[in-house]
Amino acid sequence: MLFHTRYFPLHSTCLFSSSFSFSSHKPFSLLQKLNQFSPSPDSKGHFSTSFSTASAPKPTASEPAKFAKAFLFVPPGVERDEVTENMILPGSNIVVGPYAGHSQIKQVEFVKSSAKPKDCPKDDRPEFAIVGRSNVGKSSLINALVKRKEVALTSKKPGKTQLINHFLVNKSWYIVDLPGYGFANAPDSARSDWSSFTKGFFLNRETLVAVLLLIDASIPPQQIDLDCANWLGRNNIPMTFVFTKCDKTKGGSKGKRPDENIRDFQAFIRKHYRQPPPWIMTSSVTGLGRDELLLHMSQLRNYWDNEDT
Repeated sequence: MLFHTRYFPLHSTCLFSSSFSFSSHKPFSLLQKLNQFSPSPDSKGHFSTSFSTASAPKPTASEPAKFAKAFLFVPPGVERDEVTENMILPGSNIVVGPYAGHSQIKQVEFVKSSAKPKDCPKDDRPEFAIVGRSNVGKSSLINALVKRKEVALTSKKPGKTQLINHFLVNKSWYIVDLPGYGFANAPDSARSDWSSFTKGFFLNRETLVAVLLLIDASIPPQQIDLDCANWLGRNNIPMTFVFTKCDKTKGGSKGKRPDENIRDFQAFIRKHYRQPPPWIMTSSVTGLGRDELLLHMSQLRNYWDNEDT
């Protein structure tokens, strides 16, 4: 049985209703054990909305290597001082450790859609939940991970996914597709449903290894994404930031390229998080980051399996 822990209590704004009870006791997971990355509130008790990279901590000229290592996700079996550059997954801050193993997907099957967390599969297989702002590319990422078209339905109409969808991978673990948040055209009832049953899923799933929180790299950091990360952190729910749409090479309507938007988001992480969560760059169009993300998931999953026995 895994340990139980809680993050330091925080009092900061988030997108979820304040009337919801935050009384979760989540398992002491790999990401929690290694990186206590609950967000730190600013002096006014809420997140700053400034994303200027100028506010990020600057390394001293004499300590560039130490600075870089301070923002890495270092898994069990690896000492931070022993990390070398070739141990870091490209396009990420994730170090590969001894728990990384078989990561390729050979088989995937849709299991069921659930309208409530209590209706989700009740076996003991580990799960990775994928969540993000509507139209961030959740379905496209799932299809890219499993290398099968239309495993998860894609749509040009944001907010189409309204159920908790379980996909069984290699008959041993689950990818869970959760409804997107922040879709402006959805009815109030749909938004309320997301706010209730999705939170219930996060707070009560003993088999949840980690949340993959998708961030659209083609646009500047969005407060709604930061608020979601805040809520996950305050409730002891481990997460990995997955930057999507990193194949873009030109700035969009707001003028910045994905690499610039990612740097702005990372500046926020460095400023507001005690330790950085793992993050990785991906593209469902080019396949960027696919194998690296699966390898990261394998070491989380293998450690979870080992600790839970």
